[in-house]
Order: sequence, then C-alpha cells, then structure tokens
Amino acid sequence: MELRDRVVLLTGGKRIGSTVAVELARRGADLALSYNQSRAEAETTAGAVRAAGRRAIICQANVSRGEDCEALVAATVAGLGRLDVLVNMASVYRSIPLERMTGDDLQASLDVDLKSAFLCARAAVPHMRAAGGGRIVNFSDWLAVSGRPRYKGYLGYYVAKKAVMGLTEALALELAEDQILVNAVAPGPILAPPDLPEDELGAVEKATPLGRWGGGDEIAKAVAALIETDFITGEVIRVDGGRHLR
Repeated sequence: MELRDRVVLLTGGKRIGSTVAVELARRGADLALSYNQSRAEAETTAGAVRAAGRRAIICQANVSRGEDCEALVAATVAGLGRLDVLVNMASVYRSIPLERMTGDDLQASLDVDLKSAFLCARAAVPHMRAAGGGRIVNFSDWLAVSGRPRYKGYLGYYVAKKAVMGLTEALALELAEDQILVNAVAPGPILAPPDLPEDELGAVEKATPLGRWGGGDEIAKAVAALIETDFITGEVIRVDGGRHLR
C-alpha cells in the first residue's frame, strides 16, 4: 500500500507516536490522532503533520471503551474522508509489585494495551473493507516476543503485550480475505526515560549488540514498512538492535 493520500488513525501519539505520525505524513498520509489526557502533545504532533503538508485532526478518546473507539473512527472518516490504516500505539507502562497488584490492576493493563487494539480494529474494519483493503499495526514488546519477562513489577504490561501477539495473528487470519493486513511492532531499547541514570543508560547500550539506543525513527520506519508491504501479515517484528540475542 502506498501511503500517499491515505488516512491513518494513530492512537497514543506521545513520544514515539509523534515521531511515527510525522514520518507517515512525510510519506504522504493524513493523520487522525487520538489522545486521552495529553491534548497539548496531540496538538503539537498535529502541527508537525500539517507542517509536513498533510491534514491532521485530533480526537479525545478513552480507547478502553467501545463507544469511544466507535466515535473515534467515525470522527476520522467524517474529518478526513476515509480510513485506510490503524496504528494501535496506546499503552500503559507502570510498575506494581505483585504483593500489591489486584485484579483491577491487571484489567487496567489489559484494557489499554490489548482490548483497545481489538475495539479500534473492530470499529475500523468496515471502513477498510469498503475501501478494498487496509492495514492494522499493533504494538507488542521485545520482551514479550522473546518470552523473557525479565523485569519484576510489570506483570500486567507483559501479559497484555504477550496477548497482543495472539490478537495480531488471529486478526490477520480473520481479515486476510478482505486484504486487510495485520502485523505488530515489538520495540526494544528505543528511547530512554528522561530520568534514567547514566549507569543504566550505559548498561542498556552494553547489553544491546548494536551498542546503542535505537531512537523513535527506527519504529517509524518499521511501521511504514508494515503499511507499505502487500504480502506480510500476522507477523510481529522486533526492533531491538539485536537485544533478544543476548
């Protein structure tokens, strides 16, 4: 699929999401950007998309709710005329010790990291079918894809990201006859948290075979590749600098 004059709905447009949105705009796409609480960041990203010469709209949505996902897709089609690509980047990443974790905490992770991708896909698919095909790109995590839950306190996140792999594969099979290709990106060491100590920064670099953090551009290139392909579906692509090899 060529991106020029296509419409992309991207959820979770902060940090790496902003980089992805701008790269897709540079390749010719118009963007609908969802946000839950970070309106200012969404407006900044929309401004960057428009600076690249493409249209952009922003929409507030709690993507863990089905009605919000339906409204988000409807607003995208109403504002930009169609919907060709869905990029599910909305995610929560927080540490909760097991002894303090509740069923509600687990559900909160599943709602945003897993259920939202399903709900947005379910809402988007009829419009993609009407257009003769489409692309869905989900987000997992390199640890989940590698089967390595190595950081304690992130049980909910890990379980949800592992489940995203299954969702991606199942959706790919369900939608193949409609020429809707479904894949996922699994980021590794891409952007360091702003408060990460120097020694931990260095430790991550040392543990990564390529010897560096990747940067948001690497995720943007992976997303673009999974949109532009016409024959890859049901795959989860690690973008981790070879981190899974050690």
